[in-house]
Amino acid sequence: MGKNIFEKIFGTYSERELKRIYPILDKVNSFTDEYRKYSDAELRAKTDEFKKRYKNGESLDDLLPEAFCNVREASERVLGMRHFDVQIIGGIILHQGRIAEMKTGEGKTLVATLPAYLNALTGDGVHIVTVNDYLAKRDSEWMGKLYRFLGLTVGLVLNGTESADRKAAYAADITYATNNEIGFDYLRDNMVMYKNSMVQRGQNFAIVDEVDSILIDEARTPLIISGMGSESSEMYTVVDRFVRRLKAYKQTKVDLREDMEDIDADYIIDEKGHNATLTKAGLAKAETQFSTDLSDPENIALMHHINNALKAYGCMTKDIDYVVKDGKVLIVDEFTGRIMYGRV
Repeated sequence: MGKNIFEKIFGTYSERELKRIYPILDKVNSFTDEYRKYSDAELRAKTDEFKKRYKNGESLDDLLPEAFCNVREASERVLGMRHFDVQIIGGIILHQGRIAEMKTGEGKTLVATLPAYLNALTGDGVHIVTVNDYLAKRDSEWMGKLYRFLGLTVGLVLNGTESADRKAAYAADITYATNNEIGFDYLRDNMVMYKNSMVQRGQNFAIVDEVDSILIDEARTPLIISGMGSESSEMYTVVDRFVRRLKAYKQTKVDLREDMEDIDADYIIDEKGHNATLTKAGLAKAETQFSTDLSDPENIALMHHINNALKAYGCMTKDIDYVVKDGKVLIVDEFTGRIMYGRV
């Protein structure tokens, strides 16, 4: 009862935050009559004006009311869809770097155009992150009409996009891609010898679609990419030979005991978490086998190989989690079902 009374007096956190946003919404709406009178060319010219004003010292927050109004007016003309007030609010929240929860059918794709346009005015690029290639391609073509109408360029990165095309896509004002493509391009950029070989130009502002899936569900599986290494092949062989001899224990969804140290096994397969870890007994065997302390930071590469081998034997099934093609093992993305070239 006390909590209900408290909320009645002070309001919930969301209600308090929305009260701070309503004045911004009112400013956006105050420009409606003015922007409706503009011609298509004048709406397009506003983009250049906003960029100039930003360079002259105005902040994106200062530009937000007019920029959002410009997008809403252009959207009605180009896409036949006009942003509702609740979508304007969603756009403000995204611009502030926060999460906006919207149900299917509430037009979140249209909402993203507002902060994407605003943040693209800096000239540093905007990434719109989707969960699969289909959505990335669909949204880049659909919403791309609006961005191009307003004078912005749009890029698209898909599985299989060539390096030169990736670089051009990331150079655009707004770039659509999946989280895996952006993640792996970032990793690859950190492995190149020369700066001009990098495909990304930086990380300025990103809008993440299906944030719970990308930042929680898919985040359980790390993005790992292999580089050139003289010792890698030999280490793979040695670790593989060692892990093959270990005794496994499969922890089912029903068996959720926290204390697993009494288990007669060298490593535990966690089906729910899709992971495998050494027990104390298994760790002792590993340290004996490799004559080293695996907790030492210098042995992080060895521990990484062991963990990968445990997961490969304990959690991965051929033709489901990976395929063998032309003598190479290729990982299958569990969320899209696509082969992830370059991932190990």
